[in-house]
Amino acid sequence: MKITEHLKQAEGKTLFSVEILPPLKGKSIQSIWEILDPITEFGPAFVDVTYHREEYVYKKRENGLLEKFSMRKRPGTVGICAAIINRYEIDTVPHIICGGFSKEETENALIDLNFLGINNVLLLRGDPIKSEQVFSPDPNGHRFALDLVEQVVQMNHGIYIDEDLKDVTASAFCIGVAGYPEKHFEAPNMKSDLKFLKAKVDAGAEYIVTQMFFDNKKYFRFVDSCREAGIHVPIIPGLKPLTTRKQTQILPKTFHVDLPEDLLDEIEKCTDDSNIKNIGIEWCIRQSRELMHAGVPCLHYYTMGNGEITCRVVKELF
Repeated sequence: MKITEHLKQAEGKTLFSVEILPPLKGKSIQSIWEILDPITEFGPAFVDVTYHREEYVYKKRENGLLEKFSMRKRPGTVGICAAIINRYEIDTVPHIICGGFSKEETENALIDLNFLGINNVLLLRGDPIKSEQVFSPDPNGHRFALDLVEQVVQMNHGIYIDEDLKDVTASAFCIGVAGYPEKHFEAPNMKSDLKFLKAKVDAGAEYIVTQMFFDNKKYFRFVDSCREAGIHVPIIPGLKPLTTRKQTQILPKTFHVDLPEDLLDEIEKCTDDSNIKNIGIEWCIRQSRELMHAGVPCLHYYTMGNGEITCRVVKELF
């Protein structure tokens, strides 16, 4: 079922969804089941599975020279989505990114998803890899998420890269894109960021999932700004409980988000991470309740490999 159909059938009731990371290369899919088995008891509407592009490492050869190797640390997004559907009969949303893909490779991945009956995708540009100062697309790939949206829309109309194909079957993907309540870090200002977001919606994106945030006022302000800009698709808030003191430094730096003073004041009083985890969970529950009271269509939880934390949150709410 398409994400938009899930939201429509809920008839105003707030749903919830989760996002998981593929396991590191060499690890078992059991790590996914350990996250999802407890969470599925509370009825998530869908599960997002992230994609992580290749990174480059340099290894010293016998002659002393360095050789460049491409390495993927977290393979398996398409296969994991299929396995989740088979085990839980829950819809999945694979992430499709620009970086590391040619247009042909993107089309092939989409064809595989279509064959598997997976008809939801979240389309993202993706971040630069560690060896890049700025994002660099594949020479034959897409530079912007908007380009991905346009390619998927073309496939939904039965138009493939090979224009000579005959009697083709159109895909039926429901397209999600990302939104940033605190502005994408590369955008010069919020007005510019909203302009690019609207372009993706105008091109065919059907819903938006936000970057994590810890202050609901920023989400509400973002939604108001989107509506004023003519963006009227569902906007799903993304949430992540803080669990360690280290995250108070890592999350703002990595995801370019602010932490509310009230939250930091509570964390400053903690003597260890176990107390911080409890505060982070309670903060996320309060955020969730306020958002549910406001009638958001769905709450999207970033597990980041920790299903126990997310489970404690949804247990209180669903």
